[in-house]
Amino acid sequence: MKKNKTCTQHMFAARGKTVLFLCLLLASALALGGCSTLKGMFSNVTVGEEEEVERNMPPETRIREGMDAYDVGRYSEAIKSFTALLLEHPFSPQAMLAELKLADAYYYDGQYDEAKVHYREFENKHPTNEAIPYVLFQYGMCDYARADRIDRDPNSMSQAIKSFTRLLNAYPNSAYSPEATSKIKEAREYLANHEYLVAVFYVRTEKHEAAKQRLNYLLSTYPESDLAPKAKELLNKLEAGDAPSLGLRKWLPDFMVSDKEPNPSQELKTEPSLPGTPDSGQ
Repeated sequence: MKKNKTCTQHMFAARGKTVLFLCLLLASALALGGCSTLKGMFSNVTVGEEEEVERNMPPETRIREGMDAYDVGRYSEAIKSFTALLLEHPFSPQAMLAELKLADAYYYDGQYDEAKVHYREFENKHPTNEAIPYVLFQYGMCDYARADRIDRDPNSMSQAIKSFTRLLNAYPNSAYSPEATSKIKEAREYLANHEYLVAVFYVRTEKHEAAKQRLNYLLSTYPESDLAPKAKELLNKLEAGDAPSLGLRKWLPDFMVSDKEPNPSQELKTEPSLPGTPDSGQ
């Protein structure tokens, strides 16, 4: 028992010496380097999971850093820089540009949910800014770009149509209105193809009533669709009790047969400049 007590005393004594040594070391560092030593110790901040971003960089330098990364497609780096600027200098002249470019960086990085959040925040904070038509267009593009195959949930394309329609209603003469109109047409064609593909599936599985419902919905909702004539012909055969069984492949659109599906594009990297906001830190 006495031996254990002695060991414990030695251990606390050693720990006390270590603490005293560290205190003396810190005091010496402060005496030699002043506050610059501590500043160097805590001059970096982690943004994200892997890389550190230097803290307290001037906003002019930070926006230039972010734009340099953005312009060459290093969107992850751009996101870190724009985020750091907004944390450090939220009221700087560069903040508005950083808000918009942060949303753009998320969009071109394929992080569409995050991009939508930041486009929405920009619209809420700057509802009268001249960049709002672009923001509304990009908001729709976030949903449009996510739709990749017509045999999957078409909800994102439906949401894209709503966003593009909101742009056309609010800013019918904007520079983005013609492209929004084109995207709505493409999205409606996409949705018509989805309905037709489901109808063909029901025919193949001999669920003819369900197939007729889908075809009727397609013809009433998307009468201008390129598939409307083929849908009408297939519906007439079903209503006549002459449902195709063999050779159903011929009822598929050409791109389905050749494995060439329409794939929504992610181009149009034409972005507005903001009034009163520098395009770079220069």
